[in-house]
Amino acid sequence: MGKRQYITTAIDYPNAAPHMGHVLEKVLADVCARWFRLRGDEVRFQIGTDEHGIKIQRKAEEEGVTPRALVDRNVVLFQDLYTRLGISYDKFIRTSADSGHKATVQALWNKLKDAGMLEKRSYTGLYCAGCERFMPKKDLEDGKCPVHHTIPDEVTEENWFFLLSKDTENLRSLLTKDWGKEEYRIVPDFRANETLSLLDQGLEDVSFSRPKTSLAWGIDVPGDEDHVMYVWCDALTNYISGLGYFTKNEEREWWDDAVVTHVIGKDITRFHALIWPSMLKAAGVRIPDRLLVHGFLTSEGEKMSKSLGNVVVPQDVIDKYGVDALRFYLSHEVPVGRDGDFSWKRLEEMYDAKLRNQLGNMLNRALVLLRKDGGVVQIPTDEESVSQTKKLWDDFAQQMDTFELHAAMQSLTEAVSILNGAFNDRAPWTIKDDVEKRIQTLGNFAECLRHIALMLLPFMPETAQKISTQLGVSYAAKMLDHDFVITDDMKQWGSQKDWKTVGEPAILFPKIEDSVAPKA
Repeated sequence: MGKRQYITTAIDYPNAAPHMGHVLEKVLADVCARWFRLRGDEVRFQIGTDEHGIKIQRKAEEEGVTPRALVDRNVVLFQDLYTRLGISYDKFIRTSADSGHKATVQALWNKLKDAGMLEKRSYTGLYCAGCERFMPKKDLEDGKCPVHHTIPDEVTEENWFFLLSKDTENLRSLLTKDWGKEEYRIVPDFRANETLSLLDQGLEDVSFSRPKTSLAWGIDVPGDEDHVMYVWCDALTNYISGLGYFTKNEEREWWDDAVVTHVIGKDITRFHALIWPSMLKAAGVRIPDRLLVHGFLTSEGEKMSKSLGNVVVPQDVIDKYGVDALRFYLSHEVPVGRDGDFSWKRLEEMYDAKLRNQLGNMLNRALVLLRKDGGVVQIPTDEESVSQTKKLWDDFAQQMDTFELHAAMQSLTEAVSILNGAFNDRAPWTIKDDVEKRIQTLGNFAECLRHIALMLLPFMPETAQKISTQLGVSYAAKMLDHDFVITDDMKQWGSQKDWKTVGEPAILFPKIEDSVAPKA
């Protein structure tokens, strides 16, 4: 057994149906979680929903329902979508429905108060309801929130504040790796530099509560019945409340003795890189090991917007191209940490060129010819094939381990392209007089496809299993099991001695007759 891995995503805000940004994050985290399991690590993968706050309260009021009814209705939309996408999470946490979450959050609050990091005081500030935070004037653009393009409300309230400004030097040490914890990383590195620049601008204390007269839908502040907790102490704490921290149901081994990875969007990096480590330090809990930060997803080069009519509904993509085609597109086209673009035209091109005409066609051609000779599998072994396969696996593992996921995916599509070229060059269908040579030539291609299918498993799990099933590999039925591991033996050229015949060929990626992208 390898390392213990605890991987989480940001918890989603269910004031509306899930969008493609949610899909991008969950697919990224799922690829990582699956890879960790496949390489032999013990994995706990948690996602969930952030269900309190003013946006939920206001949306419920607009619709004439209770906040509870609103979140109960919308959370199902997230759960159903993630099930369809094959997101292999171990726990789905709901901040308004999990009693353990409330217990952990209130216990953490008391620890922060005991550590002298909470203070109640009157405050006048500019509050953006969309961001659910008070915003310094320096963060505004032309007096408006740069995210929501609205003028924040001027609010005067008595709130509890988390004294983040007291922790500036500790956070600087953490982010510059001067304090001896070398494994703490923000991936990619340039996201860490952005966060360091915030320290140079000076940190402000953070509002941690709202009076119930402003916000009634939240977790009560311990010892202060007039206040509920504001988003940060409630939402960020899900990462440890999901492990039962500060309750009788603690599973601390998944935090204290694991590699902890938070997968988050670039817009909330500052909260995870500054507020969260400071909270944990004050509470006597170690900080996570890494923040894996992704960018935003645009639509046809522009920000997704209902007013522009370019919002992409995830289910529309799945209905048209299938789950694995969507997972493939996001993994292949969006480098970790960078912004990416969703284009119907680009997806159509990639589906036809990379998936249907290369991967699917390569498998089908090889299997049809093999079955003409009885489906017999014979794999010639030579030093070049052995060494090339080892290098392919070494390079792939290095890319996956360093979160160069798009590079790993692109290397696989390149390998398939090369394989197609070699198939055409060697033209096994023209080998008429030497059956043994023809079978071995085809066996060579079948073995290449076996390795490619294993590498596709974190990205396109159902497709990887279908390829392996059609090839007739003995482990194919187990490939989607939670505890399936790619063994060293599986990564060796010609290692599957019990693989005697191939299975029945079938179309992996059907032709999409309607080439016109659906309108949002």
